[in-house]
Formats: sequence, C-alpha cells, structure tokens
Amino acid sequence: MHCSHSEQLWPALLEKAYAKMHGSYEALKYGNLLDGLADLTGGITESLNVSDLTDAASLHNLMKTTSIVTAYRLPNAVTHSVKSIESGMNYRLYNVERIDTTEGPIYMVRLARPLAPGDTHITHFILDHEMWSSIPVHERERLTSTTKGFWMLYSDFVSMFSRVEMVHLDVETCKAETSLADKQKWQVKSHQGRWKKGVSAGGCRNHVNFFHMNPQIQVVLNEPDTVIISLNQHSIMEPKVIGFSVYKISKCLTETASPLFFKKTKSSINSQYTNSRQVSERCLLDSGAYLVIPTTFEPRQEANFSLRVYSIRQLKMRVLDCAPLMLKAAILKAPPGVESNSFAQYESQFLQLADEHKTINAFELQELLERCLPNDYIKSCATMETCRQIVLSMEKDGSGRITLSDFKDLICSLKHWQMVFRSHAPEKMSVLRIERFRDALREVGFAIPERALSLLVLKYMRKDGMLRFGDFVSAVVLLHRAFLAEVGFD
Repeated sequence: MHCSHSEQLWPALLEKAYAKMHGSYEALKYGNLLDGLADLTGGITESLNVSDLTDAASLHNLMKTTSIVTAYRLPNAVTHSVKSIESGMNYRLYNVERIDTTEGPIYMVRLARPLAPGDTHITHFILDHEMWSSIPVHERERLTSTTKGFWMLYSDFVSMFSRVEMVHLDVETCKAETSLADKQKWQVKSHQGRWKKGVSAGGCRNHVNFFHMNPQIQVVLNEPDTVIISLNQHSIMEPKVIGFSVYKISKCLTETASPLFFKKTKSSINSQYTNSRQVSERCLLDSGAYLVIPTTFEPRQEANFSLRVYSIRQLKMRVLDCAPLMLKAAILKAPPGVESNSFAQYESQFLQLADEHKTINAFELQELLERCLPNDYIKSCATMETCRQIVLSMEKDGSGRITLSDFKDLICSLKHWQMVFRSHAPEKMSVLRIERFRDALREVGFAIPERALSLLVLKYMRKDGMLRFGDFVSAVVLLHRAFLAEVGFD
C-alpha cells in the first residue's frame, strides 16, 4: 500500500499488521472490503442492492440499530449526472428524514464522504433552488445546524448509488463509535465450530443422506424479531463454498434432529452458497424455535467456522448433540435352539482349543475365529486387539477366558452386526462410508456424541474415508466395553 500523502504512515502499518494476522501479504488479495471491515471492527457485514429498498422507510429502518451504513456507487453505474458523487467510494449514511414542503412531503438523506487530509466537515445541498425554497425556514435552519456531511433527496440517492453496505456492531463492539450511542443495540449469540470429515461435514441439502450430520444450532425467540445470521469460515487461502439453512421446529429439542426430519421437512430460509469469507442473511422470524444448519456445499470438506446471530431482542441459542447412551445391548444372547443347527460346526472347533473348564482366552479366540469365519471379509474382525476387547467385555470372573455359551452369543452378535453393516453400505457391500458410521452404531445400540465420534473416526477411518467390517466390529466392542465400565461393571 502506498499513500498519496507522505506524512500518512498508518495505512501501511495497518496493512502490515493485517497481513501478519492472516499469515502473508499473499493472503490479502483473496479478501474484499467487507471482509476487512468485519475483521477490523469485530462486527458482521451485509450488502444489498439499492433497488431492493422499497421506500425511504426501509432505509431508515436500517439506520435505527448500531450499524454503520454506507452507500456505494459502482464505477460503471449509469446514474444522475452529479459530479459531487464519486464512484468507487463508500459514503457514510447518517439519517433519513421526512420534510414537509409547500409542494408536499419529501424524504431527504444525510450522508458524508470520507475526508481527505485538510478537509473539514461542510454542509452542501444537492438541491435545486426551487426545491430549497419550498422548505420552511425553520426546517432549513434545523438542517443547516449540522456540519457533518450533506443532504440529498431520497429519489436522487436511489438513482445515484448502486449498493448499501453495512457493518453491524453488537452491544460491546459499538461502544467505540459515538455516533451509534443512541441507536438500538444488537444482541449477539455466537458459536465456533468445525466441519469434520465423517463427523460433521455432511454437505448441503443436495446430499440428503448426509445433511443431518452437519452442526445443528437451535435458536429460540420469545417474540417476533428481525435477526441477521452470519456464517464465517476461518480459512482465507483455501476457502470452501459455504452457506446455511434454517428450519422451523414445533418445539425445542434436547438432541439433534433425525435424518428423517430433514427428508420430510422443507427449510424456511436458505442462504446463498459462496466461497467468500462470510455469508449473511437478514431474516424476519416469528416467535418459536428454529434449527440453523451451517454447511459446506460438498460433504467431507473440513474447515473451521463461526456462526453469529444478531437480534434486537434477547434470544436463546444452543448447539444440539446427543448424550452418550447405550440404547440396547450390543452383544446379543444366542436363541435357545442355536445348538441344534448352525452352531454345531463351531462347537467342535471350540472344544478342540478349550481347556479342561471348556473356556478359551484371547489368543485361542483369534485362532478359532480364523478357522470358523467363512471369508476374509468377515475374518477382518479377528485381530488380536479386537479379540482382547471381546474377552474383556464377555468374561465375568476376571479370568480372561470365555465359555462356549459366550462364544455362541458372539457368533450371533457378529451375524447381527454384519447385517447392520451391509444395510448402511448400499454402494459396496464390503466397505462402509464414514458418513454412515454414526447411524450404523445407533442401530447396533449406541448414541454417540460428536466429541466421542471424532475420536472413533480418527481411530478407525481408512485413508479412502471408508471402514472395513473389522473396523466396525472393533468399534462396537470398544464401545460396549466403555459403557460397561461407565456403569461400574467389574
């Protein structure tokens, strides 16, 4: 950055500090003006077309809150031929007023351009003489009493400017801006999270089977309010395409909504999806509970993010997750008639390896499974580590050995786990997508919170983002053992 005035040092110093915060000067070229304003003020930004303003009242409503509102004229915009308005520059908006004239009411906007060195605040009116004469004397005196900026007709404002850009500051960050002291204060609730592969990176609504994996943030309003939802991604050098959806729910939830909910329920609000640092959406919400789902566009994309919800009235916000719970016994009991049919082939093999008490240890269990299981796909569960966990989960007296009855239960359980594994792996029968891991564990009998699931994914996910059957069995046995320890099983 090079300043046109040699005595100005702060812009270059600010640029250096900003580059240091983001790691390099190279990173700065991926940003834009609104990103910089958000970083430097601590607020969130919003941009809209001037053509989207329905009337002067809608512009006035934007200025009631602790928001810095500016107007911007695109360089190639075809506008009213007023040389005083420079293109490519943000003009600060201060007020919108209705003025009664002899010709009827008019709406006027007070705004100011950034000051160059040596400039002073002067009052300048972009009004023709006839229009100025129609304003009552007392109104003229009141309008000229301010020395900040200039007034212009709202109709001229709409024709001259292309966009309105805003920085919304909450009750804390607005304290340094004295011009906002008498404005309505924005209240803010925030959450910092991360999209993790196999855990919370389910992609947008196009990926209906994985969408429920995304973080679910519940927002509760006691009365209708205008809120601004802002989603920020932290990465500059490798930005992802991000966005969010909002769902109205009939009552407050205590844990995450099910996959079926998102398949059957239509979203109330959908933001645009873009690779910019921030995606914001202004929403007029009725009282009640809502789910905000921040997502990347594609599944399996990892990134850190921040979600902030600005409101005038107080609201409640919490991140939903399930409590760790064993919903049912993961290791099944063998049915009474198992001895007379399919299990007969396993019993003789068991007795060959068993001791005089008809029990086997983990080493003998591994050898037995290698003999009995039909193919390599099923045999992948017969690792030494998994066999140790199985014995620890099933033995009851601290001997480190299991009985023939325990082995029957294990074989029945393996068949059930194989059925669950295959039902969640429709693409390929031999592997399970990591995105379906949590749902498969729930069908076996475990409700797993995000933190625990993250550790399981780190432990068992293969390089290709898949699980083999042996990985799944190992995870089930590990969880079974962990829940037994949690309830004090000895």
